[in-house]
Amino acid sequence: MAFHTYILRCSDGHYYVGHTDNLERRIAQHQAGEMPGYTQTRLPVEFLWSADFPSRAEALQVELQLKGWGRPKKEALIRGDWAAVQALAKKSFDTGLRQAQPHLRTNGEEDHSAPQLAPPPVLILVRPQLGENIGKAARAMLNFGLTELRLVAPRDGWPNPSAGPAASGADRVLAEATVYDSVADAVADCAHVFATTVRRRGVVKPVMTPEQAAVAIHSDSSRAAILFGPERSGLDSDDVAIARTIITVPINPEFGSLNLAQAVMVVAYEWSKHVALAQPSRIEPDPPALQADLDGMIGQWDSMLEEAGYFFPPDRTPVTKRMMRTLLTKPNWSAQEVRTVRGMLTALAKPQKR
Repeated sequence: MAFHTYILRCSDGHYYVGHTDNLERRIAQHQAGEMPGYTQTRLPVEFLWSADFPSRAEALQVELQLKGWGRPKKEALIRGDWAAVQALAKKSFDTGLRQAQPHLRTNGEEDHSAPQLAPPPVLILVRPQLGENIGKAARAMLNFGLTELRLVAPRDGWPNPSAGPAASGADRVLAEATVYDSVADAVADCAHVFATTVRRRGVVKPVMTPEQAAVAIHSDSSRAAILFGPERSGLDSDDVAIARTIITVPINPEFGSLNLAQAVMVVAYEWSKHVALAQPSRIEPDPPALQADLDGMIGQWDSMLEEAGYFFPPDRTPVTKRMMRTLLTKPNWSAQEVRTVRGMLTALAKPQKR
């Protein structure tokens, strides 16, 4: 099976990046307005670019990286102009490009020389009670790059109208969620099953922190599942017995209560630390002021304070001026900051009625 990362252009000119295992069907769903969320309110959409990958993990990783790219870099990729992509990456200090580039097609071919990545874990909510909590858990998952959600016997059935608003835009996770009658059915295709619980409940199994579990999941190419119990009581003994490993969050022993979404977020965050999620674009700071400019600003202060009779008594003037220079040279003044302060001083020296 192939997995695809794709880019669409919406009617308002914005780009949408997603991934799927059925590109033709997914594009048709977007164009028909059947995909809830971003594109549904920006029709029509135009399919512009896609790349194929042997695993969902690779497709998802590239999707997350492309979402962190600015418009010029996305458009360069769509054109197939890798020289422009690389130039823009250097300009924006984008290290994610170097990780994505081996996977993306540059000449119609794919590079499969990269090592096989462990697939993202499946998160399974066992007998969840409230639709709002399912939505919040989906939101936490998508925050950290996880998209496959399974539900075991949700109390209020599925789909649940309360889940969508609580998901705050993580509609795709809810739309693709699958429902199972039992934990055994939900984990049948997984080689490693982790159960999140505060207590071992009399079952002798290996116990890991979320961080240790994340390392174990990433070190194996087999699919893993992580179980989360009902809001009120957590996983019962039979649920925990199915798992091979227990995940326990180090927590205040006097107040060890995590809600469902919090537990999902902690585990998902630890998993995400080992993948290249897009980071907020780095903003170039203003260039530092030249020493001549800084000296000019300080000289302007000196002149104005001299005229105002600030330096008194005279024998303290050198010490006062030295202290003022020390104060003004402590921060790393930017050129813009120096210009702003000098503009303020000029205004003080030549006040104008507005």
